[in-house]
Amino acid sequence: MHENDQETPIAIVVGVALPGTSRDRVEEHLDELVQLADTAGFAVPARLTQDRDRPDSSTFIGTGKVEELRDLLAIHGANTALFDDELAPAHMKNLEKRLGVTVIDRTGLILAIFAQRARTREARTQVELARMQYQLPRLTRMWTHLSRQKGGIGMRGGEGESQLEVDRRMIKKKIADLQEELGKISTQLETRRRGREGFYRVAIVGYTNAGKSTLLNALTRAGVLAEDRLFATLDPTTQKLTLPDGGEVLLTDTVGFIRKLPHLLVASFRSTLAEACDADLLLHVVDASHTHFLDHIRATEEVLAEIGAGDKPHLLVLNKVDRLDGPVPATTLPSVGISAITGQGLDELLQAIVGYREAAHHVTQIVLPAADGANLALIHREAQVIETVMDGDEVHLKIKASKEVMGRLRHLLPT
Repeated sequence: MHENDQETPIAIVVGVALPGTSRDRVEEHLDELVQLADTAGFAVPARLTQDRDRPDSSTFIGTGKVEELRDLLAIHGANTALFDDELAPAHMKNLEKRLGVTVIDRTGLILAIFAQRARTREARTQVELARMQYQLPRLTRMWTHLSRQKGGIGMRGGEGESQLEVDRRMIKKKIADLQEELGKISTQLETRRRGREGFYRVAIVGYTNAGKSTLLNALTRAGVLAEDRLFATLDPTTQKLTLPDGGEVLLTDTVGFIRKLPHLLVASFRSTLAEACDADLLLHVVDASHTHFLDHIRATEEVLAEIGAGDKPHLLVLNKVDRLDGPVPATTLPSVGISAITGQGLDELLQAIVGYREAAHHVTQIVLPAADGANLALIHREAQVIETVMDGDEVHLKIKASKEVMGRLRHLLPT
């Protein structure tokens, strides 16, 4: 038996290659699952893989692999089995009964990590809501020890079933309370976002651990936690960024994405992800040194499409180019290669943001009294005047200006 002297929980990771998924791809996904396990505090001494035509209806992996997994758990003194796929409640119940250890699927592990990392009231509420929704159909596993307590003739169940129904009602009420709380938080956040309407807004999005927080720190000295771990930060951080032309934009770091990101989390984090939906430009940060960076791009684009931000203007930011042995990978999308650690390429990135901001300038018409010298001077100072036409005692101006300037001239704009 393996001695776990430091009392670190030990887990064995399990992956299944179903039709359409190669064994190499399963191994790659398990590499990521090991990273997730490390983030959650597990040590992972071994892994188990299997090829199947379809999941086993009872245990997902079948009787033979269950026995093999049980032996592997015993050899390493492991107390947890981590599955890379989302398991049905019945799978979990049967596996835990046969293995005698805790069984956690990928969704449950990601939810546990989010719960560990949540700091703000908003993030904690979002994670708790997703966890309650995840637990509701799995409550039967909690009450198997009461299965022998059946009711008498004419009764459908006994204490166990009653307790299960009580817990279901409690969780449903908790879900309703959390949804109400999240609605209030979303309203507050929407009010805060409306206060930023005069600014050009840039959101940093991308796969977890691509270097989003490091980039925010490099550009704004925000001091956000940046670790070489998955989901180092969950809470969005917004900072002002001064561009080379003197203009200012708001730069927001957002929660990272990952393959098989639980839909429960996407739904719960909609108020956070709204930062991406409301942005004028998305900086899609990618770890260009990662072997499967193209898969990371696709996974991020899928989530962006799911939340309604797939059509936003976005610039691919190929980060960690200092780790590349060769040239920066070529892409079909507008891109810039950088290293948020060394500063390489940051000047080019800033100039690219300037270009996107300039391209987003708006053109509008303003009519003022010819005698309104103060506002005429304000317009000439703040905006680019394309055309001026005098019409009696009125001045008709055609102007071009940024979103930020339009915000400052709001009181002069036609309704």
